Amino acid sequence: MIRLNNISAFVFALLMGALFYIPFLGGIHLFDWDEINFAESAREMISSGNFLTVQINYEAFWEKPPLFFWLQVLSVKIFGMGEFAMRFPNALCGIITLIVIYRVGERIFDEKFGFIWMMVYAGSLLPFFYFKSGIIDPWFNLFIFLGITHLAYYFIIQERRLFNISLSGAFLGLAIITKGPVAILILFIVLLVFLFFSKFRVSIRIKDILSFSFFLLMIGGSWFLLQILNGNFHIIRDFIEYQIRLFQTEDAGHGGFLLYHFVILFFGVFPASVFALPALTKSIVESYHVKSFALWMRILFWVVIILFTIVKTRIIHYSSLAYFPITFLGAQMAYRIFQDKQRFREYFRILILILSLLFAGITVGISFIGKFMDKLELEKLLNDPFTLANLQADVKWTGWESLTGVLFFIAIIISLYMIKDKRKVIITIFVSSLLFAYSSLLIFTPKIEAYSQRAAIEFFKSIKDEDAYVITLGYKSYAHYYYAEIKPKQNINASNVKWFLEGDIDKPVYIAFKIHKKDEYLKKYPFLIILYEKNGFVFAKRDVK
Repeated sequence: MIRLNNISAFVFALLMGALFYIPFLGGIHLFDWDEINFAESAREMISSGNFLTVQINYEAFWEKPPLFFWLQVLSVKIFGMGEFAMRFPNALCGIITLIVIYRVGERIFDEKFGFIWMMVYAGSLLPFFYFKSGIIDPWFNLFIFLGITHLAYYFIIQERRLFNISLSGAFLGLAIITKGPVAILILFIVLLVFLFFSKFRVSIRIKDILSFSFFLLMIGGSWFLLQILNGNFHIIRDFIEYQIRLFQTEDAGHGGFLLYHFVILFFGVFPASVFALPALTKSIVESYHVKSFALWMRILFWVVIILFTIVKTRIIHYSSLAYFPITFLGAQMAYRIFQDKQRFREYFRILILILSLLFAGITVGISFIGKFMDKLELEKLLNDPFTLANLQADVKWTGWESLTGVLFFIAIIISLYMIKDKRKVIITIFVSSLLFAYSSLLIFTPKIEAYSQRAAIEFFKSIKDEDAYVITLGYKSYAHYYYAEIKPKQNINASNVKWFLEGDIDKPVYIAFKIHKKDEYLKKYPFLIILYEKNGFVFAKRDVK
């Protein structure tokens, strides 16, 4: 029997979050694009002293508002510049998210449900990985979830209505200055669908609407107003145009098939996604509060799925807001099993077994390929010189890495077929999944980073103290900005790639490009001095004449 009071639950969430989300944050380099992109914006805020306008290469970066970068700047002030500081805000977000989940679950249902939901969320794969990253979405999602939750409280719990709707507007405002106005779109679509299911038979007071709007505009509009007052209306215009373009086109080559987000969420939010299946389309509880809140969560899930299926740009974290409803609905089923009101369905057992075997097989397969890379004759399988050269990186594989998946699968088999107590089955499944995610991140992520980008990052770090320009040629990257620690521009032509390669430069230019472009670039720019090649990258220099 799980019994926790609020204080002990908060302490438990704090300790569990600190244990799993904080360690090893600085163990590997930031990943191109998003992690380095955002870290560089925070670094340039500190370097330039301009904390209002988000920048990349000391030019306005109008794709994102500044709140997350402010959190990273504060983290750097505490911990110093580095990967740990840039990822720490999301580790903190993970701890806060667990506490929020417990509190919402306890308020909607009871303490046991709050704990189960916290366990289900912490033990699902992608939610865990996100809190070990340096991207914006964990905070953005948390603010939207809190905005929707307090709006749901406004309609479900007939107490402190003005307080709840005011908090809803405030959290929505925070979401807007974290990532943008798509937060408004999501919340209002969810609200409209809820009103439709309620046949518009709800009580909404004028003063509540005014209070919601006041906090939304005061917080969400603050950054936009400051930009306009500082004469930067063009940044707001470019920002809005960018948001519209994301819906209409595939941005930066991030396309995908129609059911992309369905697949990502089903596999990525395992095991919660399996338990959530029965509750995605209908209520499985009788309690009014839980049934009503479950409706909001189902609406949120389908709004996120449909909205980001319509959006042409498809990136894995676009649908990450759905982690909240999926884990809530999964926790509902787990709670009913805990109470002996629901049997452990046979198809749960089959799906969990198949998916855990798949994940275990992936880790074993990766370990096998890494161990016997030199014997696989990959040049016959891959027709990509850059990828082949990436795979020549000096990465040590022992074969023991496969134990990560093997032990996970054994734990799942034990939980499904050898443990008789259904409560212990569920706890074992989610604890095993959490440990699998944690160990996989520690073991495999550094090796992936070594293949994909480490050679380039090490080069950029090696020249950070030189008075020189640094560019990439033929591929997009933010790594050279952050790891070469570029300084504010002094030459008016310093954003012009053609000038770097053909113009009258005032100091040396270091250039990184991919190996399959080597012959083309040397023919076009014969004056380039090749410094060395490593793992698919070519590093060159152009000296001042």
